[in-house]
Amino acid sequence: MSARPPSAEDEFVARLIRPLAGEGAFDLKDDVARIIPPRGHELVVTVDAIVVGVHAFPEDPPDLVSRKALRMNLSDIAAKGAKPLGFLLTLALPETTDQAWLLRFFEGLKADCESFACPLLGGDTTRTPGPLTISIALIGAARLGRMPTRLDARPGDFIGVTGTIGDAALGLIQRREPERAARWKLSTAEREHLASRYLLPQPRTAIAEIVARHARAAMDVSDGLVGDLERLCRASDLSARIDVEQVPLSAAAKTALAVDPALMENILGGGDDYEVLLTLDSNSWARFVAECQAKGMEATRIGETVAGEAGEVRVMRDGREFALRHSAFSHL
Repeated sequence: MSARPPSAEDEFVARLIRPLAGEGAFDLKDDVARIIPPRGHELVVTVDAIVVGVHAFPEDPPDLVSRKALRMNLSDIAAKGAKPLGFLLTLALPETTDQAWLLRFFEGLKADCESFACPLLGGDTTRTPGPLTISIALIGAARLGRMPTRLDARPGDFIGVTGTIGDAALGLIQRREPERAARWKLSTAEREHLASRYLLPQPRTAIAEIVARHARAAMDVSDGLVGDLERLCRASDLSARIDVEQVPLSAAAKTALAVDPALMENILGGGDDYEVLLTLDSNSWARFVAECQAKGMEATRIGETVAGEAGEVRVMRDGREFALRHSAFSHL
């Protein structure tokens, strides 16, 4: 009896997925992958998912959806001072998903696999009656004993963030509430900046080693600056105080805020920033900033940790406490 021809799934894997495979993936011809961490390193693992219609708009370009899914995980790994080794991909596809969409999806994913040196190690595809769902589990390597967790902050640490905060949240408002955004009177470049920050995160992989050298505690800002800082403080059993005036903002955010001051709550609690939030000894701050700048990345001190109720974050503005109705995006 002659061999059966490859199934539709096998052809799908061979044509679109196998070109992304990396060393240890056995060309995606086995059920498992083998990972050997570099000498003196330990494995770091994270997972994130995108549900189309919840975390992405159905009309979003498929190449940007796939790149965002990978970059969300790369951001987690970078905040732990680690470098990526590879990832596992699970796709739940509705019957209506067409081949052109999938082709663009994997073209985008392949581009980021190459630019971030993060190959595919394996995964799964299945059908779903619900919305299209992408789940990525990413494996990285951190130097032994050098990974900053959320549990290691100490009272008196400086609190810092990279880049700017709130752009993605404003990009989402700009898309959902165009009439409100029109009142901000942004330039074309400013509108494009906010849109890009929402659609395509910029994981801070270039400074991962710097974070590993200097940070005591660290995480990425995915659900909102204040809410994520609350989680870090809760894990470290301490409190924090931050100054609104010190939170770094882009030119676009400053322009919008000048017209619409209520946006400050969205900026502080909106999420999708994918910047690094960290605490470090005050004596390390100047070196950390200088090393980040050498890599083209700005870092800003926004406050300090203090002894107190676990998870309490006091947000100060003009010497008074600034009350927030929501400190972070909630997934439940």
